Amino acid sequence: MPITSPRIAVFALLLVSFVWGVEFVLIDLAVAIIPTHTFNAIRFALAAASLIPLLLLRSNRQQKVVTLPLLGAGLLLGFLLFIGFYTQTEGLRFTSVSNAGFITGLNVPLVPLLGFLLFRTKAAKSVWIGVVAATAGLYLLTIGDKLEFNEGDVLVLICAFAFASHILLTGRFVDKLPIVPLSIVQLIAVSVYSTVAALISPDPAFYYPDSAPVGWLEQLSAPIIIAAILVAGIFGTAYAFWAQSASQKILEPHKVALIFASEPIFAHLAAWLFLDEHLGSMGMLGAGMIIAGMLISELGDRKREVTLEPLEQTTVAR
Repeated sequence: MPITSPRIAVFALLLVSFVWGVEFVLIDLAVAIIPTHTFNAIRFALAAASLIPLLLLRSNRQQKVVTLPLLGAGLLLGFLLFIGFYTQTEGLRFTSVSNAGFITGLNVPLVPLLGFLLFRTKAAKSVWIGVVAATAGLYLLTIGDKLEFNEGDVLVLICAFAFASHILLTGRFVDKLPIVPLSIVQLIAVSVYSTVAALISPDPAFYYPDSAPVGWLEQLSAPIIIAAILVAGIFGTAYAFWAQSASQKILEPHKVALIFASEPIFAHLAAWLFLDEHLGSMGMLGAGMIIAGMLISELGDRKREVTLEPLEQTTVAR
């Protein structure tokens, strides 16, 4: 079903950002019950399956799939997603949903920064301003008067670097490889990597070592786990993929970037509403500076076209 007007496109993308923001709360509650690797293995298997209808619908229009390059790129990009989603999901066990949402958003200014450091891609002055603003915001949000990083904040910061690296490498593959098959291979890879990690871990796969043993059927019948897997796997992946792809056909790229900057705001609002989280004055200032850094980095250089490919956002499959 096509999106036919800019107004509908804006609403569709705002709904995507809302789903991605609310996901943080659901996942935070789910990983308090089920171990991270097991949750991600199931979540991404469902996410991959949820994209198969899109593959079938587009099969007649897709360019010819080159199996080995597609597999190689998918496994590499999937590994970066595996690292990113593991550290993000595990980090939620130790830090607040609000912190996780805003720190994950740092991947936006990190993309051009890493592009400059790794590939010597020229970075505009606005990028450096955005990086400085976001870094100062990270300090205020996570350290403030405590002068120390929370373990969860460190994990989510690693997640931001992993997502930024994923975006950089995705930009080098998408021109030569079909996006939907590449996305499915990545999601399957994350599920496989997570399954292997769960199996080789010395900890039980379906419960934490300090908890009573729980069988997989009993674990997967928990309402919060079912809700988190369904929302993240179907709405946060299949719907988000369709909405972003369809909306970018009629919306300017900078408008898409601006809409997606609302994701951490939705995450904080959901955390405040459902978990009674509060950032405090220092945290609010830091969060605002991170958002400002995101927007300055993406929108400051209007000569550079902003490009956002599916699966480049923080909670797609996120």
